Amino acid sequence: MVLYGASGHCKVIIDILEANGIGIDYIVDDNPEVIELLGYPVRRNSGEYDEAIISIGACDLRKKVVDNISVGNYLKAIHPSAIISPRSTIGDGSVVMQGAIIQSSATIGNHCIINTGASVGHDVKLDDFVHVAPHATLAGGVAVGEGSWIGAGTVVKQGIHIGRWCMIGVGSVVVDDIPDGVVAF
Repeated sequence: MVLYGASGHCKVIIDILEANGIGIDYIVDDNPEVIELLGYPVRRNSGEYDEAIISIGACDLRKKVVDNISVGNYLKAIHPSAIISPRSTIGDGSVVMQGAIIQSSATIGNHCIINTGASVGHDVKLDDFVHVAPHATLAGGVAVGEGSWIGAGTVVKQGIHIGRWCMIGVGSVVVDDIPDGVVAF
C-alpha cells in the first residue's frame, strides 16, 4: 500500500491506517529533499501502483495526480472513531478522519476528504474530490459538486446545492445555492 504525497494530510492518513492495522510500504512525493516521513521511506513517482491513497489535501492537485498515475486499487482510510451509517456509501480513495459523522443514505464520491469532526447529514451527495474541512456541518440533502472545498466550521443549510470547484470560506453559513466556480464566505 502506497501513499502519494508526503504532507501534513499524509501524516493524518498514516495515523488512520496504523489505527486500522493497515501496512504502508512507502510514500511517494516529487520533492527530492523529502526522503522520510514519520519513519516511512519516501520515493519518487514511478507512475504505477497496485494499491494507493492520494494523500494530498488540495482538491485540484489530488485530481491531477489521479489523472496522471495508474493505480490498480484505490483504498479508503476510515478512522475507527468515525461514525458511519451502514446505509451510506464512500467512494474509492476517500478518507474519513477522526470523529467524523456520516449519516444514513449519504453518498461520498471518490477521493473525498471528510475531515476531523465533520458532520455529513442524511441524503447528502458529495461528488468526487470534495474536501469537507474540520468541524464543517452539511445538513440533510446537501449536494456538493466535484472538487469543492467546504471550509472549517462552515454550516450548510439542508437542501443546498454547491457547484463544482467552489471554495466556501472558513466559518461560513450557506443558506442559498452556490453556482460552479464561486468563492463564497
